[in-house]
Amino acid sequence: MKVRNELTLSRRELSDSQKALLEKRLQGALNAAGKRCERPVIPHRAQGENLPLSYAQQRLWFLDRLEPGSSVYNLCQAVRLTGALNVAALERSLNEIIRRHEVLRANFIESDGNPAQTIAGNRTLKLQATDLGRVPGGRREEELRLALEAEARKPFDLSGDLLLRALLIQLEANEHVLQITMHHIVSDGWSIGVLFRELAAHYDSFRSGTPPALPELPIQYTDYALWERDSLRGAALERQLAYWRKQLSGTLPILDLPTDRPRPAVQSLRGATETLQLPPALTQALSTVTPARKTSWSALSSLAETSWIWRT
Repeated sequence: MKVRNELTLSRRELSDSQKALLEKRLQGALNAAGKRCERPVIPHRAQGENLPLSYAQQRLWFLDRLEPGSSVYNLCQAVRLTGALNVAALERSLNEIIRRHEVLRANFIESDGNPAQTIAGNRTLKLQATDLGRVPGGRREEELRLALEAEARKPFDLSGDLLLRALLIQLEANEHVLQITMHHIVSDGWSIGVLFRELAAHYDSFRSGTPPALPELPIQYTDYALWERDSLRGAALERQLAYWRKQLSGTLPILDLPTDRPRPAVQSLRGATETLQLPPALTQALSTVTPARKTSWSALSSLAETSWIWRT
C-alpha cells in the first residue's frame, strides 16, 4: 500500500504534458505487448509431395544422418492401466490419433540433396502385446523394466517406419502397462500429453460404441513448417544466423570437468543413476554456505535423498 501511494503521489506531481507523454508511452507498451501475444495466422496448405521440414525437424533429421541407428531421440511414456481392458478399442484409438495427426504418418527422405517429408494417406499401427502373467511375482517388475527398456532402445528408420510404436504388457488379468514410443522428429514432451488426452477420449468413445467427439484439426504440423519457412527467410533469417555466427566464432572455451575416466571420442549415450542419502542436517547446513543461495538450498533442505545422473 505504501508503494502504491508513493506512485500515485508522483503521478499527481506531473504536468499535463508529462502525463500525456506517460500515457502515450504506456499505451505504446501495451500495444506492443498485445502484438507479441497475437496468434499467427497459419493457412492450411494445399496437398503436395516432398514437403519441407520445420527447422526443428531438420536438426533432428541431420542428427539421425550423423548417427544412423541411434535411439537417443526416442520419446517414451509408459502408463499402468488397471481394470478390464478392451484391447481392440485401445488399438482403434491409437489408429484414430494417427489418422488425425498427419505428422504421425510422415516419413523423412532426401530429395535433391535436401531433406523433405512425405505424408502417407493411411498408416495403420498394430499394437504389440506381451504377456508377463506367468512370470513369478518376484521377477515380474524386473522383466517389465527390461521389456520397456528394450522397446525404448529400438531405433526408427525415418524414411520408412511408422514413427509411433505401442507396446502393451499384461501383468495380471486386469493390469496392463502401455508404452508409447515416438521419434522426437514427430513429437515432443508437450505432444505426449496431447496424445494421452486424445487416447482417453477416443477409448471411451470406441468402448461405448459412440462416435469420437473430438473435432477435426484446422491445421497440421506441416502447415506450421511451411509458415515457419515463409516467415523466417531473407533478412529475418540472416539476422538470426549472423547472431549465432558471432556467438560461435573464434576459439570457444572447453568445459573441463574432473572425471574418473577420459571422455570417449564418440559419445556412447549409455547412462545410469546413482542414489545416495543426504541427512537433513547436512542440507540445512548447506544453506549457510552463501546467503545469496539461501532460498535454493532451503528448497533442498527438506529432501533426504538426491539422485545424480550422468552419461558417458
